[in-house]
Amino acid sequence: MADDVLRALAHPLRLRMLNLMWPGPLSAAELSRELGISHALASQHLRRLAGAGLVELAEERTRRGGHERRYRTVPGSPLSDVREGTALLAETLAHGLRDRAARRDPAQPGVTTDGELWVAPEVWEEYRRGLQALGDALHAAARPVHSPGTVPVAVTVHAFRLAP
Repeated sequence: MADDVLRALAHPLRLRMLNLMWPGPLSAAELSRELGISHALASQHLRRLAGAGLVELAEERTRRGGHERRYRTVPGSPLSDVREGTALLAETLAHGLRDRAARRDPAQPGVTTDGELWVAPEVWEEYRRGLQALGDALHAAARPVHSPGTVPVAVTVHAFRLAP
């Protein structure tokens, strides 16, 4: 993974922005409202994500007499096979997980699993492929923020083989 991508992902807000733009394009103004940050800060983070190749310009339109640029997450997650900078990415994911956990709906069921286990290589490979397929399916089902008939969910998985 290129250093610029890792640095762009190092900020938890940018990771959240990527997730919000996954199902459809959003502008800096839309992101600022959703995240409760200034328009300038949203624009700054968008520039960093675009510079790392993680988001791309999806459309430009005139809105309220101004020019609006809407960005989308570039398909193909750079997170799917992180090998370098794992500790930095883990810290970013941990920050996001803490934030999401604080917003959990206590009335709804969830799933938690953790482990440092010894399994046969073929078991690990089957599990890894299954996790990737589940993540891909959930991302494919994602709809734009606040779409009617949807509920917000959080998913964080960072599974990898340990060094001997």
